[in-house]
Amino acid sequence: MLLAIDVGNTNTGFAVCDGGTIRKSWRLRTDSVRSADEYAAFLIRLLELEGLGFSNLKAVVVSSVVPEANFHLAGFAQRYIGTDAFFVERENVGIAVELERPEEVGADRLVNALAVLIHYKAPAIVIDFGTATTFDVVGKDGVYQGGVIAPGINLSVSALHAAAAKLPKVSVVNPGPVIGRSTKHAIQSGIFYGYLGLIEGVVKRIGAEMGNGKPFVLATGGLAPLFAADTDAIDAVDDDLTIKGLIEIYKRMKG
Repeated sequence: MLLAIDVGNTNTGFAVCDGGTIRKSWRLRTDSVRSADEYAAFLIRLLELEGLGFSNLKAVVVSSVVPEANFHLAGFAQRYIGTDAFFVERENVGIAVELERPEEVGADRLVNALAVLIHYKAPAIVIDFGTATTFDVVGKDGVYQGGVIAPGINLSVSALHAAAAKLPKVSVVNPGPVIGRSTKHAIQSGIFYGYLGLIEGVVKRIGAEMGNGKPFVLATGGLAPLFAADTDAIDAVDDDLTIKGLIEIYKRMKG
């Protein structure tokens, strides 16, 4: 079985994959100094609970935006699985990049672009609700054209709370009425409807710039279902998108 690892700035996703099937997945808060032994203890326990068996893991593929974590993940793969982890880079994703400086685009964004091409259609926009809220644009010809990066929703909530002593830190929810009847309600309304407006506005402007009809819009990340439920700008949600892209890259590498 394949262990696919998606290291984000806030969370790290792990998925055990059998062929093209995701058998089980978990999330763990990203810690750049987490040791190989700690990764092993975490995964051995979870795999045993699921009856999957740690010894069944034969390969590891990693997409990481936290370079400091890579050393420990490489050590984990070598020491506990007996293999070299395959780290995804821009050059081995297998998608053309149409940017002035292609080296600047994160591997995770290209993995998502590849996955939307294979499992959905193009032209497409992938909205990833992570530490940052990113919009990645894939043209009808399958070329990665660039995108938009906005502050992440939870990051914005934390920044507002930190900068304004009297404002409470709130959870991100659909507050219902736009007009807040309390401070908490007003903040939740500003966050939810503000980001909803950002999503709809950015998608509309990207579509106008692309100029070849309405692109397919796919959302991923923990908050994707919350926003997708309240707008027609998002066509579908797929929380496993990055893992699906990693599976495809590994298949191509082996093939």
